[in-house]
Amino acid sequence: MGKYAALAQALAQGSVNASEGEVKVYPQSLAEHGNTKLVMVKDNHTKYIAAAGEGELYDALQGQVEDGAKLCPLTHENRLVLNRFFDYTVPRAFGTQIATIGLGDRLGIASPGHIKTVKGRDVRPILAQQSIRELNLTGRDYKQVVDAACYAVFQEGYKDGFGADGDHLKVEADIEMALGLGFTMLTLDCSEKIDNTVEGTSSAEQEAKYAALPASVREHYESRYLNQTFTVAGNSITFDRETLIKNVLIYGAAIDFMEHIYNTYIVNAGREIDFEISIDETLTPTAPESHFFVAKELYARGLTIYSMAPRFCGEFQKGIDYIGDIAQFEKELVIHAGIADDFGYKLSIHSGSDKFSVFELIGKYTKGRFHVKTAGTNWLEAVRTVAQVNPSLYRRMHQYALEHFEEATAYYHVSADLGKIKPLDQVSDAELPEYMNEDNARQLIHITYGILLQAKDAQGNSLFKDEFYRTLSEQEEAYEASLKKHIGKHLDLLGK
Repeated sequence: MGKYAALAQALAQGSVNASEGEVKVYPQSLAEHGNTKLVMVKDNHTKYIAAAGEGELYDALQGQVEDGAKLCPLTHENRLVLNRFFDYTVPRAFGTQIATIGLGDRLGIASPGHIKTVKGRDVRPILAQQSIRELNLTGRDYKQVVDAACYAVFQEGYKDGFGADGDHLKVEADIEMALGLGFTMLTLDCSEKIDNTVEGTSSAEQEAKYAALPASVREHYESRYLNQTFTVAGNSITFDRETLIKNVLIYGAAIDFMEHIYNTYIVNAGREIDFEISIDETLTPTAPESHFFVAKELYARGLTIYSMAPRFCGEFQKGIDYIGDIAQFEKELVIHAGIADDFGYKLSIHSGSDKFSVFELIGKYTKGRFHVKTAGTNWLEAVRTVAQVNPSLYRRMHQYALEHFEEATAYYHVSADLGKIKPLDQVSDAELPEYMNEDNARQLIHITYGILLQAKDAQGNSLFKDEFYRTLSEQEEAYEASLKKHIGKHLDLLGK
């Protein structure tokens, strides 16, 4: 009897167990269309769609028949076939009326754990969420990112819906590519259109710069805002000449860019797109009048947005809790959440991983309508899992990260002090996972993910990546449990 014979027989009968012979089976993935039955399986660390039967679906899937089961690799082409026959495997837009959480999966293997975490909760997952920076550092592409999310949804039999976010996109070619690949959310990074040089200049310098703008632009803004007071979220916002000039100089070009992207790509996408505006990549926090100014101008120009991410006071550094005055954060959050609520979009919190001290406030003042982005914390939980089960690999990765930390700071701003990290030789194997609880060690590992994943020896072989993935494949349930606990804590505090 062949290796897959038991699987083929069970699949044909429509009743599979968690293992069929030597093959691991994911029973929750069992799906049927016409005379074809499918199930996700794993054999020797490689996953396949196993198909039995006949018909259009069976014929459309590419694969080899072994012992009566057609084993179909998890290729981009086969993912498109799944999308064609099973709607629940297609990313979708969610609109503004339900909370969403971005779950950036840098490894392409975290989504099953994420699905187990959100299932049954009043929140929807954006499973595919990557920036171009992350793709460059991991060596992945957008096809792989969406493929991994769709296959995870199929594996888990998850039918409540998921999204795909082209995160922090700035370049039109990247926007066009992401939408062409089926992304359902676009986060427009306006940082290169926001003029950070205005802050700190004198009123006279700002007047001179403003006077250089076309008269039609100045007349446009002055007729709408100058010396006018607006009531928003119970607060009064007044634009005297100095306030108006400053906001036009800082955000005017960015607003034009938002309008151009919306009218060129979002309107013409032919489907619903969750359009998020990111104005958080700036040198100073977003003043309430600036948030209102951007929103008021966008809606006056006929744009409708899904969410906006202002820059909050304090620091939202990668992988650690909020740094700053929580009372001040709450005071400003009330206004930012109120502005978003008045216009009808959601407030978005970027670098939202592990901001446990302010999650309850976010859930409260957004009335449970928010978008929170996480990414690196999912990678950290993968590293924690490796530290638990393969301490030798973790030790080598930790040491390499220390040696290459400065390289990683070119991509991420963190305040980690490497001198405060307990030396490896003073930490037992059993204590290694605790590194993921210490802020400095968290940030060390957080920002070096690309360096670790792409590191090679003199012969061009992977130093860590292959063993890292193999370890996580062997410890699939442990990684899922770790994600469920950690991301679950996020959602609990957010009230979901």
